[in-house]
Amino acid sequence: MLKTQAYAAPAAGKPLAPFTFEHREPGPHDVLIDILYCGVCHSDIHQARDEWGGSIFPMVPGHEIIGRVKQVGQHVTKLKVGDMAGVGCMVDSCRDCQPCRQDLEMFCEKGMALTYNGTQMDRKTPTYGGYSTQVVVSERFTLKVPEGLDPAAAAPLLCAGITTYSPLRQWNCKKGDRVGVVGLGGLGHMAVKLAASMGAEVTVLSTSRSKEADARRLGARGFEVTKEEGTFKKLAGKFDLIIDTISAPHDYNQYLSMLRPLGAMVLVGVPPQPTPVAAFALINGNKRLAGSSIGGIAETQEMLDYCAKHQIVSDVEVIPIQKINEAYERMLKSDVRYRFVIDMASLKDAAAR
Repeated sequence: MLKTQAYAAPAAGKPLAPFTFEHREPGPHDVLIDILYCGVCHSDIHQARDEWGGSIFPMVPGHEIIGRVKQVGQHVTKLKVGDMAGVGCMVDSCRDCQPCRQDLEMFCEKGMALTYNGTQMDRKTPTYGGYSTQVVVSERFTLKVPEGLDPAAAAPLLCAGITTYSPLRQWNCKKGDRVGVVGLGGLGHMAVKLAASMGAEVTVLSTSRSKEADARRLGARGFEVTKEEGTFKKLAGKFDLIIDTISAPHDYNQYLSMLRPLGAMVLVGVPPQPTPVAAFALINGNKRLAGSSIGGIAETQEMLDYCAKHQIVSDVEVIPIQKINEAYERMLKSDVRYRFVIDMASLKDAAAR
């Protein structure tokens, strides 16, 4: 077994603290990755505080992992020692069901193995995430990180990147499309960058003007404040596609009014309570209200290759692991532009002392 240093939440709502656990020795199809950077996703907070229920403690969060391959099993062909590799939100699935065969492992009929706050497919062995020094994973669930991508800034692509890339691809975002992005945070800023790179005319829909300069720097042509009187009326029928990244309660019906006929509004944010939707908000204009999860391994690799080609990464603030609890509090205040990323050298240095 491989002794591994980490930071873990010992119980719901408790501060993260140093923790040690053991990974399995790499098998013939496994890859051992020395973790260099791990992004901090808002879902890390939800799960570490058991806000979604069912959390498993102690919990080592982190599913935006980038590191250097340290060891490979004898049958591994995808990666070699020294390669830069990534691990996203899942580390295994049944591999046999229809979704798995269609490269939609996140919808595995037996349930995917989450990178953390879950178990391996044996449903017994807990999974621990990227707030740690190393990870062992089947090569099938690793990603090749293309050369030229800054590894720290690329780490959030493994969740925030694929979460916004996938709906843009599903709804065929292309040159000339009018795309609205609701919210400019960790997800929203990636949606702006990606949609703009695809040739869309992007408008950010925000509750305040404080991020307007950022939105335009990221590639948005328009910026509208939804709390200002007349905004929804002015934008009625404007957009072909809306990517809604907001996890706070808001009225979907108002945003649906901004769609053109046959337009789609795709939810990637998760408000805490169900939101009522009027039938006529969809019927008038044959509009679609859809949701989108992460992507499968194949689509995630496609996204990484696309981002390398177009030089797209996240805007990040790199922190030592010792500041993770402070980072959580700052995230709750939206005091980050736009993603915290942990430099895991800080944990390795502390462990060496």
